[in-house]
Amino acid sequence: MKAIAVEPGAGEPTLVERPQPEPGTGEALVRTLRVGVDGTDQEVIAGHHGELPPGEDRLVLGHEAVGVVADPNGTDLEEGEIVVPTVRRPPAGGTNEYFERGEPDMAPDGEYVERGIVGEHGFMSEYFTSPAEYLVSIPEELAALGFLVEPISISEKAFEHAFASRSAFDWNPESALVLGNGSLGLLTLAMLEKVYEFDRTYCLGRRDRPDPTIDIIEELGATYVDSRKTPVAEIPDAYEAVDFAYEATGYAKHAVETVDALAPNGVGALLGVPEPWEFEVDGGHLHREMVLHNKALVGTVNSHRGQFESAVDTLSQLPDWFTDDLVTGVYGLEEYDAAFETGDDVVKTAVEFGSL
Repeated sequence: MKAIAVEPGAGEPTLVERPQPEPGTGEALVRTLRVGVDGTDQEVIAGHHGELPPGEDRLVLGHEAVGVVADPNGTDLEEGEIVVPTVRRPPAGGTNEYFERGEPDMAPDGEYVERGIVGEHGFMSEYFTSPAEYLVSIPEELAALGFLVEPISISEKAFEHAFASRSAFDWNPESALVLGNGSLGLLTLAMLEKVYEFDRTYCLGRRDRPDPTIDIIEELGATYVDSRKTPVAEIPDAYEAVDFAYEATGYAKHAVETVDALAPNGVGALLGVPEPWEFEVDGGHLHREMVLHNKALVGTVNSHRGQFESAVDTLSQLPDWFTDDLVTGVYGLEEYDAAFETGDDVVKTAVEFGSL
């Protein structure tokens, strides 16, 4: 079968031939339909992130997948069922308490592998196998967009943890700020507008008009904030202090500046993963803001099955025009390399391995 893999340091993915996998006990064989491409894939390709499976010289990419069950192999799944795989798996040597509790997303480094990222091959192949417990069913009408379930699930977790941090008192957020106008930021903005129904939303970026992401932001009813003109810390003066902030830039200063953008009792969710970077911070100001105004920051990564299931429901509520504009390219294997290209006209892409 064909697969898309990368060698460490090669800087670009390649199309390779691999044996079709055989499902083991408790596993199903899945025929891949589509696999999304995101910033994590780009980091793995560039060699900034990720880890090869033991004994392998290449890593099969892809963690945002949707497929159709080709062989249930004695599981409770049915042939023809549309499924989305979760990403984390137990580390070599067996399970641990995080997986036993159904909370793999809370496992620390070294206590998991991630399909297509860390220590285990991903889903960018014509077929893959997975234990049935890590396959989430979705309606057939969502099959074409099923690769968006994984990134949406990341935001479902961020919202869940942010709201949990405010659960000790009566918190009714009305305004939200998304830092980052990449595909994850835009998906999150759409969730805030169309599912969570925030009254006022803002999205921060660094792009000039005309630009497709700015068009999407404004069509959603949000306000575009150009960080070159209005830094994060100045957003309260230029617009308003917000109840909820979602950081998806990986720009380390934003994690600190988010505190200044928050209104009293506000919470910020940090999702970006920055490179090591030392810079000066007014620690006294930061501490004072957090304490005197009851602000909070939560860090979050990955997601578990329940958040994938919530993401399926969320995906079904997003407007058709939004997903049409968000997905700027779906490419077959004969032109797979186009899915990894970047540029101002590229928002979200995917590789198509087959159709229903």
